[in-house]
Formats: sequence, structure tokens, C-alpha cells
Amino acid sequence: MRILVADVMTSSVVAVRRTAEFKDIVEVMRRRRVSAFPVLDDGDRVIGVVSEADLLPREAYPVRLASPRRRERAERGEEAATARPAKARAMTAQELMTSPAITVTGDTPVTEAARIMHARHVKRLPVVDEEGRLLGVVSRIDLLGVYDRPDTQIRDEVIEHVIIGEFGCDPRELTVTVSAGVVTITGRVGRADLAIGLLRSIWSVAGVVDVQDRLSYPVRR
Repeated sequence: MRILVADVMTSSVVAVRRTAEFKDIVEVMRRRRVSAFPVLDDGDRVIGVVSEADLLPREAYPVRLASPRRRERAERGEEAATARPAKARAMTAQELMTSPAITVTGDTPVTEAARIMHARHVKRLPVVDEEGRLLGVVSRIDLLGVYDRPDTQIRDEVIEHVIIGEFGCDPRELTVTVSAGVVTITGRVGRADLAIGLLRSIWSVAGVVDVQDRLSYPVRR
């Protein structure tokens, strides 16, 4: 059984419209205790994500009114003007957001969502439908929830869906044990490629932390 993003995502989502103003965004973040949320257009499609990091430049680069003498020196090139990032001047969600948003759909496997998060260094992903409309949000902790599966449930899936269902092997020829998510498979199979296929499929079972290979098979000479 593949666990999909739709199985673990949070459907109650905090989001803002692109016209939301800076102060309103900060208030929502503080009140709802979230560090980032999707930005929607008028059709509820996700067009970006605004985060604490997008808001910080305004605090880091506040407006400073220079004295007339200092402005004159800067104009003559005697003193470099301090550059302010564009986001330090941004006032709305559309100006502040990071776009395009990195999104997934509900039928994305949790393993793929985890790879996206790791590769793109993000903590959460908006979940959208085929039209890009917001359905929910999936976070790192949501994905890690698959490791809560009981060992007995993992063992049953390995035997019923992998060994019997996928490869048609006799489960009496193989011994499967699971402890703290670590699957150990022992026994003899007829071919090396069958052993490799079994191990790969076991790795894809939700909740598996590690796979210990104790299989034996004929070696071609």
C-alpha cells in the first residue's frame, strides 16, 4: 500500500490573498502560529508562498532618512548609498511572496514529497488539484507520520502485498521479521534479480526504516 500526500496532509489551511497587506500578514502569522502560508489568486489557485524570511528584510533594512549633506555626498559618489532589497519595500503578499510556489498533488507518494522537500530545502508544500487550486498543506512532520505504523502492519504488507501479491513467491520459503521499522528478510530465492526486486519493493513499503538482506540465491558462474 502506497501512502499518498492526501492521506497525511492538513486540510485546514491558513492562506492569504495576493492583495493582503504586510501588517495583516504578520498578524495572521502571529495569531495562527505559522511561519509560512500559500498566497492565492482570485480563483483560489496557489501563486506563491509568503514566509517569515520574506518579511524580515523590512526589519533588517528599515527606511533611513539621510541628512541633506549625506545625500549630496552620495550623489557625488563620495559615499555609497545603502542598497535595500526589493522585499524591504514590499507592501502586499504578491510583492513579498516567493513565486512560483513548489506544490504537490494529493496523489503524490509521500516518499516523492519528502524528496522534494529535502532537495528544495522547504518545510511544507501546498497541495493542489489539477487546476492549481489549494486543497491543503503537507509538512515534514506529516510525512514522518508514516513511521508510526506498527511493525505487525508493516510485516503483513511485506508478506501479502510484496512477497505474494507482487512477486508470487511462497511466503513459507521466506522469513520476515520487523523490529522498530527495520525489516529483516531471510530465505532462499531462485534468482539474483528476484532478490533485488524483493528488496527494492520492501524499501517502498510505508514505514520501513531499513531493510536487512539475509537472502541467498544461486550465483552464475
